[in-house]
Amino acid sequence: MSEVVFRKMIVDDIDAVFEIETTSFSHPWSRQSFCDEMENERALYIVAVAEDKPIAYMGTWLIFDEAHVTNVAVLPQYRRLGIGQKLLRHMIDILKHKGICSMTLEVRESNFPAQAMYQKLGFEAAGIRKNYYEDTKENAIIMWLNDIG
Repeated sequence: MSEVVFRKMIVDDIDAVFEIETTSFSHPWSRQSFCDEMENERALYIVAVAEDKPIAYMGTWLIFDEAHVTNVAVLPQYRRLGIGQKLLRHMIDILKHKGICSMTLEVRESNFPAQAMYQKLGFEAAGIRKNYYEDTKENAIIMWLNDIG
């Protein structure tokens, strides 16, 4: 695999990000949702690029001094290579420079690999959203990373 570069998502990335989304989630966002996010002044999306195409992406909404993670996804063939963790670390660095103090996200109760990655980066479980996921009615664990600065 070639070097992975992290950068801000641009409109030209939408098709590749939509492909990542549809291969990663059973109830994916629509392509239009990503187009709308590019117009959302509170949204910040970054991509991991290898071999001249996005292979992973992450989105956040910036709300005052907090960031809410909307999505994190990596193409299946690039999983378990540390790209998701590097992507998250890169986003945390960006957010620090923007004055963001904390981050939150929801993760499926059954997604133990993602929970372990988040915990490794300092996120802590803070609650449960019952029946959060439409497709399975699975609960989500609410996790927070406090004091990222």
